[in-house]
Order: sequence, then C-alpha cells, then structure tokens
Amino acid sequence: MNSPLLPQRNNVVGEPYVWFTAMGLTVGLAMVALLLGMILVNGLKVFWPKRVELATLKEGSTAGLKGGNQILGELAKRQEKRSVGGRGLYELQYFTGNRDVYDASFKYVDESEIVSRTLPHDILAIERVEYGDALGTPVRLQPKGSEAIPASDSRFGSRLQALTKEAAARRQAIYSIEKNEIGAVNRQMTAIQLRRKRSETAGDTAQLAAYDAQLAAQQATYEELAAKAKELRARQFDDLLVLRLPTGEERILPLGQVIDNYWPNQLGFTQRFARFTHNVWSFLSENPREANTEGGIFPAIFGTFVMTLLMSAAVVPLGVIAAIYLREYAKQGFFVRCVRIAVNNLAGVPSIVFGVFGLGFFVYFVGGGLDALFYPEYAPTPVFGTGGILWASATLALMTVPVVIVATEEAIAAVPRGMKEGSLATGASKWQTIQRIVLPASAPGILTGLILAMARGAGEVAPLMLVGVVKLAPTLPLDTIWKDTDLVPFVHLDQKFMHLGFHIFDLGFQSPDSEAAKPMVFATTLFLILLVVCLNLGAILLRERLRRKFKLGAF
Repeated sequence: MNSPLLPQRNNVVGEPYVWFTAMGLTVGLAMVALLLGMILVNGLKVFWPKRVELATLKEGSTAGLKGGNQILGELAKRQEKRSVGGRGLYELQYFTGNRDVYDASFKYVDESEIVSRTLPHDILAIERVEYGDALGTPVRLQPKGSEAIPASDSRFGSRLQALTKEAAARRQAIYSIEKNEIGAVNRQMTAIQLRRKRSETAGDTAQLAAYDAQLAAQQATYEELAAKAKELRARQFDDLLVLRLPTGEERILPLGQVIDNYWPNQLGFTQRFARFTHNVWSFLSENPREANTEGGIFPAIFGTFVMTLLMSAAVVPLGVIAAIYLREYAKQGFFVRCVRIAVNNLAGVPSIVFGVFGLGFFVYFVGGGLDALFYPEYAPTPVFGTGGILWASATLALMTVPVVIVATEEAIAAVPRGMKEGSLATGASKWQTIQRIVLPASAPGILTGLILAMARGAGEVAPLMLVGVVKLAPTLPLDTIWKDTDLVPFVHLDQKFMHLGFHIFDLGFQSPDSEAAKPMVFATTLFLILLVVCLNLGAILLRERLRRKFKLGAF
C-alpha cells in the first residue's frame, strides 16, 4: 500500500526537464573546458623548443627555399590540402625564420613532394632583435681584433655565448642611458621650459636668461649622453657570426642583434624544459618587439592590472553608495522603479557606446577643463585632455557600475531584518546601522558584484581604443618617477597604456605577419585569462573570509 505522504515517482512533474537542464549544464561546461584546453595547449606550445628539420624535396622541385629543393625549419602544422579519390593530400607548414632573406617566416610544401626529413645536429637557432629568428649552420665567429673561430673549433660554443652576453650588456647599457639618463634630462628640460613659459606669460623677463642657461647646460648633457649611446650602438656591429643557410649562401649576423641562441637538435628533455621556462619568463618580463610579434608582454600585463585596480577603486564606492540610497533612503515609488529599470538596461548597452561617452565627457569635457584650469602652460599639448589610464578606468567603471549596484542591493536586502531592528532598538542611528551592521553583513555580496565587474572590465577592448590604450607605450603608468602632472605621486593617470585585450586584437588583425602572430595570440590570451583568474581569486578569497566572519551574525 502506497502512503499518501510519500512522493510517487510516476507523479513527479518535470523530471525530464531536470535531466534536460542537467544535460545543458554538462554541454556548457564541456564547451568551456574545451575552449580553455585549446587555449592552454596552443598557448604553452609556443614556448616549447621545437626540433629543426631539413626536408629534401624531389629532384627538380622548385618548392623549396628560394626555388631550391630543400627546406630548413620547425614543423608548425600538418593539414589536409584536398582530397582526391577519397584519399587526403596533406601539406606541411614550416617555420623557416630568416624573414630578412626569404621575405616570409613560413613556407608551405606538399607532403608528397618530400623525399626525406632529417634532424641535422649542427643547426643553430638564433633569436634576434629584428626580423625574427634565424636558422642555419654556423660557419665561423669573427670577433673584432682577433682571429676568426671556425664552428668546428672546440672554443666556438663558449666564445659565442661570451660575446652574446657582452652584446646583451651593451644593449642594456644603451637602454639605461636612453630611458633613464636621457629621460631624466628630457624631464628636466621640459620642467625648465614650462617655468620659462610661465615667467614669460607673467611678464617676468628677469629670469629668462637664467632659464636659457639651464636649458643650454641640459642640452649639453643630452648631447654627451647621446654620443655615448651612439658609440655603444656602433660597437654592437664589431663581433660577427657567419651563418650558412640551406640555400648555400652565407649571411653575416652582428652579435649585437643576437638576443639568444641554442642548438635545438642537441637538447635533451631537461634542457628543453629549462628552455621552456626561460621562454615563459622572457615572455612575461620583456617588452614587445617587431610590431608586437616578438618579445614579451610585460607592459600589457602591468597596464591591464593597474587599469583593473583603478576601475575597481572607482566602481565599488559609486555602486555601493547608489545601492544604499536606492534601498535604504529613496522613497519607493514610480521614479525609483524607473531608475532601477534604467540601471538594469545600462548593463546591456554595447561597450563601444560607453567608449564614445567616455571620449566626449571624460576626455574632452572633464580633461579639457582640467587642462584649461591647471595646465595652461602645456598648451597646445594636452595633459588630461587626451586619452589616458584615468579616463579608461572611469569609462569601464561607468560601464560596470550597474552590476555592482544590482549585486549590492540584493546583498543589502538579504540582511536579516532583525539585525537592523536590533541595532535601531539600542539607539543607533540609521547611518550607524548601515555602517556597522548592514555593510559588513552584505560585504560578500558586494564583492560578488566586484568580481563580475572585474571579469567584464578586464577583458573589454572596444571602449579602451577610444580613451587611452595604445599599441606600444614606452613607459609604464606606475613607476618611481614623480611628474608635476601626477594627481597621485608616481601614478601617471594622464598616460596612455598597453592592455592585453588590445594586444590580442592588434596581433590578430593588425600584425604585418599574421602567421607569425597566431601563436602569440594564443599565448597572450592564456595570460589574460590567468590574470583575470588571479584578480577574481583574490576577491573570492576575501569574500569567503568575510562570509565566515559574519556567518554567525546572520542568525
């Protein structure tokens, strides 16, 4: 006998829909996992050192390098070209390097054209400052002032590494002179010119001669430093490496243009893993080169991190204050309902619209007003009247503030009524209750809104293209240098910056060498995801800590 108190399986309404929604969730999670896995594999594959093959083509073939019958390069991919009679015909894509010789970094060849594929033991892979990597067989070293060292000499490898390190030290010295010392002179000259302009505008001509003398002294210092950098740069062409290409011709490479070199076909697993970690660190710590297709992404990581923090610092107070007013102080009625509808609709406005608003309001109106009031001596060069990290952060804060408002309102509404009434009953004012009871208890919900805002804001690109992001920024928006335009010491809010999202867009659609840029797109996307995950993870850990802290207070 069936009890009327027990649920009957045959009478359960909607059980097929439960399975259907579970299937939808499983499919969604699988798609996300597949996407992340593809990005992870393709992103990390960029840094793993590959073997260099020598492919010999059929006799009489002209599909090789420079019309020859050989191809030397790293195998990038194998793909089906076409199908004939149900049988697939494949082609191989080789990364050949030597872009300055072949006018391209990649070469396609039909697999059926290849007679043999070998891994030559004496191939040298060279990372260069310009024109990408070079691949070939070393012939000899030609150090300035000493005899040439053939590649067969036992001293060749150690001498090559020593000369490469010397060239790297000179390159670092040139960078330090041009960025630090000459940069400091340029800042001094700019400050003197501004003071001179103020005196000239005020009619105080007594100091003009002194300012001119200071400018002349700084100019002399500049010319001395520039001459020193020029001398170091000329020495970068003293030591030479002769490399033989698979076409038979020899190329002379100045070691000053060589960043690193290794023997790809001589590396064991441990050495390859060490090279892998070295490549990852270089990618994270270096500046980009060669139209962003070479080098690292450190300025983009730093710019994205600083912009996200500034956006979070702006969006949380604005969103929390608005939510407190709407929930606790505003008289509930038609007008408040319209405001809530407008806030919810703002979350669906395309991001480019916020970019246009930020350009018109923040950059031209607010920034132009600040320039007219506080920085007239900089005219006609704008200070805050142009795109910068401040306006980019403010624009993204405005774009994401609806998320924080909605999340904060829901968190405030979830605070037990008894806690608020108990506070008021003890004599606390309404603001004291909000400050000491409501806000601490709703902090986990507020942080949930912040997490959603950071996740959206960190990956946005369209509005940033209008309000401050650039392809390449020579300096960071945060450093140890103070400028007279800084609203916060050492934080250059007026400065343009690099962003990982825009870096991906630039690599994928604006790169002069799209094939060479594809691996960099995956690698940069991987680290953008990791950065967003790290930022969100920090907020999640803080939220969980606050949730545990106020858990007992909710009962």
